[in-house]
Amino acid sequence: MRILFIGVGVMGKPMAGHLSRAGHEVTAYNRTFAKAKALEPDIEACDDLKACSKDKDVIISIVGYPKDVKDVYETVFASADQGTVLIDMTTSSPKLAVELYEAAKKHGMSMLDAPVTGGDLGAINGTLSIMVGGDESVYESVLPLLETMGKTVTYMGKAGNGQHMKLANQTVIAGNIAGIAEALMYASDKGLDHQRMLSVITGGSASSWQAANNGPKMVAQDFRPGFFVKHYLKDLMLACEEKGDRALPVLTYVKDVFETLSSQGYDDLGTQAIIDYYLKKLA
Repeated sequence: MRILFIGVGVMGKPMAGHLSRAGHEVTAYNRTFAKAKALEPDIEACDDLKACSKDKDVIISIVGYPKDVKDVYETVFASADQGTVLIDMTTSSPKLAVELYEAAKKHGMSMLDAPVTGGDLGAINGTLSIMVGGDESVYESVLPLLETMGKTVTYMGKAGNGQHMKLANQTVIAGNIAGIAEALMYASDKGLDHQRMLSVITGGSASSWQAANNGPKMVAQDFRPGFFVKHYLKDLMLACEEKGDRALPVLTYVKDVFETLSSQGYDDLGTQAIIDYYLKKLA
């Protein structure tokens, strides 16, 4: 297939690479052109979104924020061919996903919202979990592409449901990542060895991806980003907007924690930097 991949950062770069190695003709567009250019010769770089949206079977995006998604698809709708399948894999607004789905139909295109979870390692290893909203027939038509990038691909129903599922996923992570940080603080207070503590957690009923991957990073104070604080804060804020009057105290508390981290200059660090919040708060 002829594929345009929009956004080749921490997540998009390896995802586009999987598609290219699977034999697809992949073109990359990135706001910072050098990131797309670095993928040549395996993937063709393009610096004009309007031009490179033409003559494509599928256009995939994974960018930063809902505003970026909206800006991208305003250009794509005006330039892509009728019949093009559009897949937004950004974690974005469910309401925007529905708006884009309807707009795509008016332009003779199909649109899926297909956010992912699994972090940079999932993108690199092709083991992402992908949750998809939109027409099931369109989902079935591009399922082989999604399976090239992810290990678990789940159809969630109508447009916007992929985004709703991702926000539910991020709510689970909120409790998980805060719980790991608090457990490490408890272990420190009681003189427990951190590595042994983590081996117990990951070997039992408290095990999780966050414990296995971000737990050791918290212990080592390794805050290199697999998933940026600023992007996770965006996800938590979206979830808080969508929950309405429903009281979700864990989600709300962790959102407040990440707002504090963001205000203190942690935006471009990894989410495991939450441990610093506790270290400083409880110092």
